[in-house]
Amino acid sequence: MTETFKGTRDNGYEQAALPLTEPFLAAVAEAEKLIASAPFVRTDADLAEGYDYLAASISACLRLSGAHGTSHPYFVTSTGPYAKMGLDNPDTLYYHANIEPTAEYLVTGVRGSTVDLSFQVLRGDYTASNVPGGDDAFDDRRITIAADGSYQLRFGPAKENPGPDYFVLGEGASMLAVREVYGDWTEETKGRIRIERVDTIGTAPVEPDAAQLRKRYRAAGKMLLTRIHTWFNFPKWFYLDLPVNTLTEPRLTPGGLSTQYSSVGHYDLADDQALIITVPVSQAPYLGFQLGSMWYISLDYVNHQTSLNHAQAQADPDGFIRLVVSAKNPGIANWIETTGRGHGILQFRWQRVDQPITPDQGPTAELVPFDKVGERLPHFEHNRIDEAGWRERIAMRQRAFADRMLG
Repeated sequence: MTETFKGTRDNGYEQAALPLTEPFLAAVAEAEKLIASAPFVRTDADLAEGYDYLAASISACLRLSGAHGTSHPYFVTSTGPYAKMGLDNPDTLYYHANIEPTAEYLVTGVRGSTVDLSFQVLRGDYTASNVPGGDDAFDDRRITIAADGSYQLRFGPAKENPGPDYFVLGEGASMLAVREVYGDWTEETKGRIRIERVDTIGTAPVEPDAAQLRKRYRAAGKMLLTRIHTWFNFPKWFYLDLPVNTLTEPRLTPGGLSTQYSSVGHYDLADDQALIITVPVSQAPYLGFQLGSMWYISLDYVNHQTSLNHAQAQADPDGFIRLVVSAKNPGIANWIETTGRGHGILQFRWQRVDQPITPDQGPTAELVPFDKVGERLPHFEHNRIDEAGWRERIAMRQRAFADRMLG
């Protein structure tokens, strides 16, 4: 579609063309149909959550389409509490910058005190770029960090004698993703990070004209539908064929980081049922568990305890962590709230590992009547928490989250 103009006495131009937003509005209408017809919707609350997910996705795609250019990239928030996707980890800050494989980029930063910092090069379809030698996914143990926490990395095409901390961009590379993972929400602090394209630093990008803005709306629409389709299908591929209320043995995360193992499943619980999940205390630097909705997004992890990690969960004297997933409060510190969602996703992650997570290090799950939870927990008295203690746990989550987002 081309733009045509005719002169006017007032401002010199009058646009005579179809609305620039038309491709995006068509994508929104199609996305709404996908949400309304989702096969896993059982209740009005499920559908309302889907529409809320759609609203956040619309906002995110419009915002991200404006950051799509690769000539002057910068890091933006990929997913988060107000624009969730892809079973976002409550412990993780997600950033990304758009890149192209023929250009060279300089990434500078200062390492914070979080438990993990990792980098991954992705293609436009959210898959790894498959660079030989592991340049497509690695954590900060592979980079040089100075005594003051600063570091410099370069990403670009293959070349002779690139020097240290140079990472090759594979064919089709379009995104550099960064994950910063918290253990202790109250004590750990995030770092700083910046990206520059070497051949454009010090110059200004070209301001968009009407034709480019039309392309931007079209890109936002495509991004929206890709987002909805991708995360609709992901649970089908990796979760929903598994026996319900069970968890897999630990395995390398499909399409994820080279140093991450995961154990996955899906639950379906009545209000008078509970799922007791037992996992050994891990020597891995990070172990996290969370629930997700059938829209493949995290539940409210700020105002509810829908996730716990190695620093937050209470460990029993025998070296095991026991979590209780249920709709009602069993009166223990490791209650994982379903927040009214009778079915959803179960996910464990072990990160920054330097050896495989074996089956004996993985979780087991037992479905029990809710009124039998106390009998099935061998250290029930050790696990107990009163109402005041529970409110303090939630208050700590709310305060730590507020500090993290403002920090």
